[in-house]
Amino acid sequence: MSFQEMYKAKVCTAEEAIRFVEPGEGIIFPINPGEPPALLEALSTNKRLHGNTLYRMLPGYPILNVDPETIKQVSIFLSAYDRKAFGEGITDMLPNHFSDIPSLLKLATSTTKRVIMAAVSPMDEDGYFSLGTSVSYVGPLLGDSKSIILEVNNNMPRTFGDQNRIHISEVTAFIEHDFDLPSIPDPILNEKDMKIGQTIADLIHNGDTVQIGFGSMPNAVIEYLKGHRELGIHTEMLPDKVVDLYENGVITNMNKKIFKGKTTATFALGSRKLYDFMDNNKDILMLPCNVSNDLRNLSQLDNLVSVNSTVEVDFLGQCNSETINGKYYSSTGGQADFAKGVRMTEHGRGIICLYSTAKNDTISKIVPMLPQGAVVSTSKNDVDTIVTEYGKAELKGKTVQGRTEALIKIAHPNFREQLTFDAIKRGFLPQKNFFMI
Repeated sequence: MSFQEMYKAKVCTAEEAIRFVEPGEGIIFPINPGEPPALLEALSTNKRLHGNTLYRMLPGYPILNVDPETIKQVSIFLSAYDRKAFGEGITDMLPNHFSDIPSLLKLATSTTKRVIMAAVSPMDEDGYFSLGTSVSYVGPLLGDSKSIILEVNNNMPRTFGDQNRIHISEVTAFIEHDFDLPSIPDPILNEKDMKIGQTIADLIHNGDTVQIGFGSMPNAVIEYLKGHRELGIHTEMLPDKVVDLYENGVITNMNKKIFKGKTTATFALGSRKLYDFMDNNKDILMLPCNVSNDLRNLSQLDNLVSVNSTVEVDFLGQCNSETINGKYYSSTGGQADFAKGVRMTEHGRGIICLYSTAKNDTISKIVPMLPQGAVVSTSKNDVDTIVTEYGKAELKGKTVQGRTEALIKIAHPNFREQLTFDAIKRGFLPQKNFFMI
């Protein structure tokens, strides 16, 4: 049977495709732009399902309004669509390091059969669909999944990389549905963002390889990298502004010992500009997250600089990047992977940034100790450099006193006296420091 004959035999409606899902099976969606919206909607109306579990990460569409006994919904990383639902107990969450997600999902579905559902690019002449924007944890799970059900979208970019292709012979069923991929606008950068971006960019040298995380502060860094040269990119999320660096001749990837000459990522989330740039672009490799975030691979990337953001940091250097006032807001993602990874490289640097305050300068985000209910996303033993709008605090190799002093110097001036008093009270600073503010 030819590829085209297979294609015609397996194309169907969303309702027909969902019938291949049996009660009790685990259902796995890719990250955000890779989610299949028509299949998602069809899931909610299938009356045959019971005891199923749906796993999603950074969902780009609302959670299903279904009985948990029918489909239990599990978040791998919270977003605006499932954050409130988790707080209300409607959805559950799977703690993870990004690099571990494939193995965790295999474990979670080890007692049942697994179904992959994904939005993909159209089939090529060799019979392959591409996972496009979201290889992530889906690629490693393709080989031993019971069913693969696809939503073919002409707007999904065709990308290259490892475990990024699905052959028509492996597909159980698919539908054709063209839709605009979810996108996020460029964050609006304020004065604090720009100060933080400038400080971090000064820590990045020509020839370095860079990992950029979520948010306005890491994105502000890219604004100050346009004058750099011969940078490499090895990251999790590929952001819009990478296109600007390419257009300015900043990125060459020629100094990377592995994946030389290629920008590497595990998923992309941005605008149509980014998706068009990725389409059929062989300079970009989309890798599974257990490859992109594997410490053995990161250790080979000399001069690797990771840039991530956090919610708050205490005097020991412990970073809480997941909870606000004791309530979950996001998840660990790959922050800890890269915090450890850069320490294993030659001349690696790990940078974590945050505003010095919150709520109109009424709350210090540098604190003596993380509050009760806060999560330690990055260990004190893995932290390297912290940056606020008031400068940098290099913590690696410093004692508790040294860390405390460095962090107080980059706290908001309104809080430095109180922080010094608290540090002395806890025995983190000698009493003489109170008179040296």
